[in-house]
Amino acid sequence: MADYKFKFRSYQRKFVRSLTTSHGNWDIREGIILRLTDETGKVGWGEIAPISWFGSETLEQALNFCHQLPTEITDEMIFSISDELPACQFGFESAMGEVGEQGAGSREQGETYLTYSALLPAGEAALEQWETLWQQGYRTFKWKIGVDAIAQELEILKLLVHRLPSSAKLRLDANGGLSYEEANLWLGTCDRLQANIEFIEQPLPVEQFHKMLELSVFYATAIALDESVATLKQLTNCYAKGWREIFVIKPGIVGSPSRLCKFCQEHEIDAVFSSVFETAIGRQAALQLAAALSRQNRAVGFGINHFFAKEETWLQNLCKDL
Repeated sequence: MADYKFKFRSYQRKFVRSLTTSHGNWDIREGIILRLTDETGKVGWGEIAPISWFGSETLEQALNFCHQLPTEITDEMIFSISDELPACQFGFESAMGEVGEQGAGSREQGETYLTYSALLPAGEAALEQWETLWQQGYRTFKWKIGVDAIAQELEILKLLVHRLPSSAKLRLDANGGLSYEEANLWLGTCDRLQANIEFIEQPLPVEQFHKMLELSVFYATAIALDESVATLKQLTNCYAKGWREIFVIKPGIVGSPSRLCKFCQEHEIDAVFSSVFETAIGRQAALQLAAALSRQNRAVGFGINHFFAKEETWLQNLCKDL
């Protein structure tokens, strides 16, 4: 059993522009940076970046958990973190895993072959921003839908697929914000456009799983589950109920990395790994998982840096304070 000295610090990080989804506007990313130090002085960094409206614990619950821990903890304590705290499971296990690694060089080698999907702004702004992101090297784009009137968004979609190069891929993310009738309209439109639309992400609310399962049979356009599989418990449940299309996995809130690895390796699911707007600390751990577990060569959803100002200085200062 390993012993670690434990320290943590919360942070707030403002988006350059509000992130607009069917859940509303998101202006500030809040989270926790944690540091584990073993008996030899080796340090591991982790990040707890909850999204409570997506299915994880709240930031307050995560902070309460960190405050109630002693200043020295063990790996047994880390592996016993409750499933009700999935972002905490990810943060602590990631930090523990970094302590156990022999060298940082191996951390990034597996990530070099990953390709990235860039997140477009909602609404008409997507019609202009994709060009800048294309010039930066992105070839897969994600656009939030279910934000404005459906007729308006469908017109923007037609313009967007017309303007995008034929080699580009487009993902549409509804964040569970469509009605059943609207989902049918979107899927039917995508089928008729015959554009390079990779999938529609979470068209219906979580509680309408069986309707999404039904829609996945009726249309050629693929459906990906996102909010429905936010945590490992939800993911395994949807798989048990017969979902075999795409799973969008957000490592930062899904839960235990070791248990996620075990599940993915046993079932070889078609997974897309996606950001929770974490800092470089959580991002590195998440991409490590994506590199190890990706099976279909799908772009990872980590093209989100343009939503923030550069982080190097404030993150370095925060880590120095720990």
